[in-house]
Amino acid sequence: MSQPNIVFILCDQLKATASHLYGSPFCTTPQLERMAGAGTLFENTYTPHPLCVPARISLWTSQYPHTHGGRRNQTLMPPDATHAFKQWKAQGYQNALIGKNHCFKTDEDLALFDVWCEAVHHGPVKQPPRGMDWVVDPTPAAEAYATTVKNMTESPRFSYAITDYPDTCYSTGLLTAQALQFLAEPKQEPFALWLSYPDPHEPYIAPKRYVDMIPEDVPLPPRRDGEFSGPEVPERARVLHEILGMDDDREEDIRNQLRVYHANVKFIDDSVGRILDALDSHGLRDNTIVVFTADHGDFAGEHNMTCKGGLFYNCLTRVPLIISGPGIPQGVRDQSMANLVDLVPTLHHLAGIEIPRSMAGKPLPTISHEPPRTATFSEYGCGAPLFTMADLAEFEVPSGRAALCRSLNWREAEGRPKMVCTRQWKYVYDPMGGGDELFDLQRDPAELRNLVNDPGHSTVVCELRTQLLAWCVTTEDAKPVPLP
Repeated sequence: MSQPNIVFILCDQLKATASHLYGSPFCTTPQLERMAGAGTLFENTYTPHPLCVPARISLWTSQYPHTHGGRRNQTLMPPDATHAFKQWKAQGYQNALIGKNHCFKTDEDLALFDVWCEAVHHGPVKQPPRGMDWVVDPTPAAEAYATTVKNMTESPRFSYAITDYPDTCYSTGLLTAQALQFLAEPKQEPFALWLSYPDPHEPYIAPKRYVDMIPEDVPLPPRRDGEFSGPEVPERARVLHEILGMDDDREEDIRNQLRVYHANVKFIDDSVGRILDALDSHGLRDNTIVVFTADHGDFAGEHNMTCKGGLFYNCLTRVPLIISGPGIPQGVRDQSMANLVDLVPTLHHLAGIEIPRSMAGKPLPTISHEPPRTATFSEYGCGAPLFTMADLAEFEVPSGRAALCRSLNWREAEGRPKMVCTRQWKYVYDPMGGGDELFDLQRDPAELRNLVNDPGHSTVVCELRTQLLAWCVTTEDAKPVPLP
């Protein structure tokens, strides 16, 4: 068999439980279910960093942020990084990006892509496409977006819009049309297509026909009164809830915002089905590996918030992961702990490409002979001073998105919190005093009670802190040093 093609579908800000495959009681994703039936679904996949750029760099380099250094949204792919697209190009692959980049910057990296059709929510960016033209005129998408953002239903904390334009006036529809054309064109070499959807990331805008698929009385996630008061609550959690907490918002608006978020998940699901159909119709399916995942999640109502921030709740760190194609066991649900840093080593394993020493990830179990992992890791920040409630008090009230954006650079850099997660426990440690957390995911899957100060759990805290230390030491020296 020749080297397999790769279709890598990456969503932005899609939490795992937004799909019925991961427990949603109302948002069914039949095309993802179809893909899982023909492949392997990983139940416990986590992002190495719940923020766009660090997560994407980690994904493509198979390194954690404390190794590659891209620990903020303003720090893109390091120029000397060893990443997947460099290696695929060296193996003769035709590389393509269709969609959101938010990762690569240097001319050398951009030149690795034979096809470059970059777009965000409002449509294509100013940089012209390379390798193929836009198959749908993107002007209506930009015009629809500009009109919509002026008329969104707003509160200080979030906004949303339900619109009724043709599918290609939304980024998901526009990018799917582009990807279908890419797959239809004949190719002389294997290809690696990164189909990068900006949705369901805010701004929360969705077509009415998909919103109508989500019940008007969409159930609200569980919450606990007083969750963000008490000495066990980390300062960063208290701050973020003060900014984004929806206590003063109308329940109707909260439900509608959740409907729009999940409507975009339905839109993406339909688009995945169209991609799978295209692979079948063009005779590509038997030699194409398809990956579906996301860079990180969204509160989407959990902890009475929406959007995201520097916390490690499962709604922000746990993402969907489905892989199908040649060599992938079918209809399997793997329950071991997985991480986005494992994906490139897994794809290299399937393609017979040597995995560089710089990569911290390992091929995933079920797909390879690697043993199941019992823990996975994530991190945030880069050592800046903590952003406190006293700092937030200097801002205008109510806080909301204005304060979220104004404090963004500081909060993205604050502290050095790190997370270790097993199937039962999640522990977060910040050596800079940001406040630790311990959640029992089996007894408290909504992560509403921090047990870190409970003396009865001191042994668990000690064991998990030891795992964090071992992880830090193991992953610190990723770049090989020439030996004498």
